[in-house]
Amino acid sequence: MVEDCIFCKIIGGVVPCTKIFENEDVLAFLDISPWSEGHSLLIPKQHFSRLEDCSGPSLAAVAEQLPNVVKAITRAVGAEGCNVLNNNGRCAGQLVDHVHFHIIPRRQGDGVIRHAPQGQYSQGRIEQIADQIRQHLK
Repeated sequence: MVEDCIFCKIIGGVVPCTKIFENEDVLAFLDISPWSEGHSLLIPKQHFSRLEDCSGPSLAAVAEQLPNVVKAITRAVGAEGCNVLNNNGRCAGQLVDHVHFHIIPRRQGDGVIRHAPQGQYSQGRIEQIADQIRQHLK
């Protein structure tokens, strides 16, 4: 647990939340600033600031519960689908430095999240990028 982390304080019971699911490894609760009704957060109980710092077992525990939580949320609010988002780093919109996944219920035409612009790679650039990524995976 990290002392100044709001999510660690929620896990520890110091800060209240509206829990929707909890087990020994993960916690899911309603977001207090929802993008849509039922917008929730699913977090590992162990503190990791960024996704790449997260342990395999902690991430697996989140992934194991994700389908059940998604199904419960979408059924409860009558959503047609949902977005599952992880903002990883400040430049990506991460406001709390504790790994978390947003589950945002969606309906056709709700305007909650608009599609991002689609770019294109210049000739040969896609393979250059792929090679650079593969080198870092070794």
